[in-house]
Amino acid sequence: MPRIEDANSLPLAVYRTKLVPSLDPFPVHGESQTSYGIRFESSTTIAPHSLETCFNLIASSSANAYASSSIGWSPAKKLKEMKLPDLCYLLLTTASAHDLGGRIEGFLSFMLTYEDGYEVVYCYELHLSQHLQGRGIGSHLMDLMEQVGRNAGVEKSMLTVFVENQTALAFYKKLGYTEDTHSPEPRKMRNGTVKMPTYIILSKLLQER
Repeated sequence: MPRIEDANSLPLAVYRTKLVPSLDPFPVHGESQTSYGIRFESSTTIAPHSLETCFNLIASSSANAYASSSIGWSPAKKLKEMKLPDLCYLLLTTASAHDLGGRIEGFLSFMLTYEDGYEVVYCYELHLSQHLQGRGIGSHLMDLMEQVGRNAGVEKSMLTVFVENQTALAFYKKLGYTEDTHSPEPRKMRNGTVKMPTYIILSKLLQER
């Protein structure tokens, strides 16, 4: 059985044990809450109220960017995507990793999947409450996701980022991501004008060749 299907067919507890690194509390300096827990969930185990919180984080920070892009913004389609069978979540909470309580302050969603013939771990969304941005949490969540990819044996990590989001582009490039060969290219229209893509696909090799 191929690695992707094999990994995605694992029961959640086995997936966590085999592929997910240790989810230690993440300290945030300058906060009254000195550390945040990171909880692993799948699209089938995440509680409805937690899914709603994640959706609200997306909507508040990225709905306008989606709407102005070629992808478009549809709350119904985004919620459907968030429930895809093989999608997994790393939830940043004010509780410990094993405590189902606490407030969700951010999350990263990802999937082990295929992209253009490659076995990859694909980052679907990464969002943090505004007061927690720029504190190293996003980099930590990305590192955890990449470790899942390495443990699963996939070749690279991939993600999509909007061209207008220069802050996110700089963030991912700092982590070693570069424009993927399958990222959309400018298109020349019949009237001679050039239509630039509204998003870029970035990737990062996880396995040495």
